[in-house]
Amino acid sequence: MRVMSLVVTLLLASNAQAGQPAPQRLSFDKAKVGELPAGWKSGVTGKADGSVWKVVQDKTAPGGPLVLAQTSANPNAVFNLCIAEEGKYKDVDISVAFKAVAGKGDQGGGILWRCQDNNYYYIVRMNPLEDNFRLYKVVDGKRKELVSKDDIKAESGKWHTIRVVHKGNKIQCYLNGKLLIETEDDAFQQAGKIGLWTKADAQTYFADLQITAKKE
Repeated sequence: MRVMSLVVTLLLASNAQAGQPAPQRLSFDKAKVGELPAGWKSGVTGKADGSVWKVVQDKTAPGGPLVLAQTSANPNAVFNLCIAEEGKYKDVDISVAFKAVAGKGDQGGGILWRCQDNNYYYIVRMNPLEDNFRLYKVVDGKRKELVSKDDIKAESGKWHTIRVVHKGNKIQCYLNGKLLIETEDDAFQQAGKIGLWTKADAQTYFADLQITAKKE
């Protein structure tokens, strides 16, 4: 099995319950600035040449100064994806820090999971321009809103944390530690890959990605 060239640190292993995976932190400490980290694949949902993800420096970032950034400005209907190639997961607990850097039409971004390919996955995201936090499923390249929480503030240019917990068909989504979305959905019942997501011209930094899940 090809090993991703990311630093993966097991956290709280001594406290992990029997039969439960220990949390893992994926950082970009060993990645080269200006390049896409090994073990990650960029892509899009929609019609565009692609999205541009690369490692950049940000000394304010949680978990270390090297972060993964989406830097392209695609058309409004395009979703920018960066998917971790190693491993598939079903039940997951994922968190990531994000900072909206730029974007006139869109900002922010979020986590994708149970991803079958660029056209089939779940996504939870925060958009600081719209002040909303939303859960979607993308089926055949088309996005369907499952839950929206409006009048939610997450200031651009500052770090915030998104977390999703998905067990069976139950989905919980958190912003900055607060549970905002709780629902059920059966669209994707099989394991899939995990990744990061922005829309259109949203240029966003991501850091301190943590995963608790069993590979399948």
